[in-house]
Amino acid sequence: MTGGWDESAQAWIASLGDEGDWGRRHVLDAPMRARLGDRGFRRAVDIGCGEGRFCRMMRAAGLDTVGIDPTTALIDRARALDPDGDYRVGRAEALDLDDASCDLAVSYLSLVDIDDLDAAVGEAHRVLEPGGIFLIANLQSFNTAADPIGWDHGPDGTRRFSIDHYLQVRPVWIAWRGIRIRNWHRPLSIYMASLLDAGFTLRHFAEPMPYGVEGEKADRYRRVPNFLLMEWQKST
Repeated sequence: MTGGWDESAQAWIASLGDEGDWGRRHVLDAPMRARLGDRGFRRAVDIGCGEGRFCRMMRAAGLDTVGIDPTTALIDRARALDPDGDYRVGRAEALDLDDASCDLAVSYLSLVDIDDLDAAVGEAHRVLEPGGIFLIANLQSFNTAADPIGWDHGPDGTRRFSIDHYLQVRPVWIAWRGIRIRNWHRPLSIYMASLLDAGFTLRHFAEPMPYGVEGEKADRYRRVPNFLLMEWQKST
């Protein structure tokens, strides 16, 4: 069992389809692709690649990619959608890659799923060449600290977003559309310390807002940003 992913893989595939979910399509995809830009990246590893969606985007942009995920059904789906791609069953804590073999590592909403954060960050650092980039999209720590999960209503009926036990690292089980998976709540300081201790330097930080869409859901995302985006560099 991998935090519910084995049991939830088929529901996940059905829910995301080929286009991805709302947050990816309307919040994260554009800034993530913008960070790729025309920067000459050659070989990327997508850590926790799932069904391979962002690998396919990177390959379309001309990158050689390796997608790694512990859930066999998701890797099978990635291979079916992209037969010429390189997709491997494996864990972030022990990447099947040589030292300094990539110039870009990507974690697109996967760090929140990983049990041993320090090991995963250390592996990303190991497989990057000097000067390589670790591009991360992750859930906001105040999002994973929500209690109750998501928005609720105060006594006067107004919408509110409540958090509690922010500094307590803990598993958080979430369920929707037949999917039930375990995330990890970690305060932002834990992520920052892990990356700094591994030898990375922060080069970019953003809290992306929705684009190309309006309505109540977009308004909620603008009131409480759901995601953060970071770019870290391995020293030269």
